[in-house]
Amino acid sequence: MKEKVLETIKKYNLIQNGDKLLLGVSGGPDSIAMLNVLDEIRKDEKINLNFEIVVAHINHMIREEAKEDENFVKEFCDKKKIEIYIKRIDVKKLANNNKIGIEEAGRNARYEFFNEILEKTSSNKIAIAHNKNDKIETMIMNAFRGTGISGLKGIEVKREKYIRPLIECERKEIEQYCKNQKLNPKIDKTNFENEYTRNKIRNIVIPYIQKEFNPNIIETLDRLSQLVTQEEQYVENQVKKEYKKVLIEKNKKEITLNLKEFNKLEKVIKSKIILYTITELFGDARGIEKIHIDDIIKLCNNNIGNKYLTPNKKIKILVKNHKIYFINQI
Repeated sequence: MKEKVLETIKKYNLIQNGDKLLLGVSGGPDSIAMLNVLDEIRKDEKINLNFEIVVAHINHMIREEAKEDENFVKEFCDKKKIEIYIKRIDVKKLANNNKIGIEEAGRNARYEFFNEILEKTSSNKIAIAHNKNDKIETMIMNAFRGTGISGLKGIEVKREKYIRPLIECERKEIEQYCKNQKLNPKIDKTNFENEYTRNKIRNIVIPYIQKEFNPNIIETLDRLSQLVTQEEQYVENQVKKEYKKVLIEKNKKEITLNLKEFNKLEKVIKSKIILYTITELFGDARGIEKIHIDDIIKLCNNNIGNKYLTPNKKIKILVKNHKIYFINQI
C-alpha cells in the first residue's frame, strides 16, 4: 500500500519537499493507515520526500467509545513523537442549536477545527483519509440526489489545501495494511448501522450491485469518475475564460458581470458561470440549487428595469443598467 500511496502522491503532486501536513485522524482504519504510511514515506531516505506531520483529532462526544478513540490516537502519536491537537465538541448539541443534521454538524465542526489548527501550526495542507470506496459511495449518493455531472466526480484527490493520499486505495487494502502493520485501529460500530444514507449505500446498495450486477462496481465507477473529472476540467477551463470576458468588476462584497455578453452564452456555460461567480464571492456555492440558477438565468433574459433575486440570506443578484450584480449581504 505504501507504493500505491506514493504513486498517488507523485501522480497528483500532493506533497512537496518542505510541506507541513495537518492530518485529520479519528482513530479508525483509514486515518490510522494514512498517518502510519505517510510517516513511513517521510522517514524513508530512498524516497527523499521531506515533509512534516501534525495531527488533529476531534472527539464528537456521540459514542461511548469516543474517549477510548481519543486516548488511542494520542498514544499512537506520542509513540511516534508526532505533535497532536485534540478538541471535544458536543456534536448532537451543536446540531440541535443550528437545526441541522448530526452528520453535517460533525463535518462542519471537523473542518472548522482543522482550519484553526492549520493556521496555529503554520501547516499548508490538510490530509483527509477518504478512500476509493468513500469516493464511489459519494458518487452514488450524488446520483440519487440528482446533483448533475459534477457530482459524478465523487471525492476529488486534491482541492485547494485538502489532499487525499488514500483515494486510490480500496477499503479492503487499507484494512489488510492495518492488519499487516499490527496497527489495531478503532472500529466505529455506527458504520454498520443503517441509519444514515451513506451507511445504507455502503452496507446494502453496493453489496447488492456486486452480487446481482457487477462484482467490480468499485473499479467501474472509479473509471467513470476519472472520465467525468477530465471532461469537467475542460468545461471549467472554458468557464474561466468566459468569466474573464464577462467580468466588469470584483471586490470582497460584490462581483459585476456584463449582462449583454452573459446572455450570448450557452445555458450550460451560464449556469457554470453563476456557480463560479458565487464561489469566487463566498468560497463555495452551497445552498445554490438548480432552481435558483434557472431563476437567475430567467432574470437576466428578462432585462426590464431593476430586478433582483435573493436565493438565500447571504446573496442578492441584481440586474440593473445592463449589468449583473452578485452582492454579498453578510
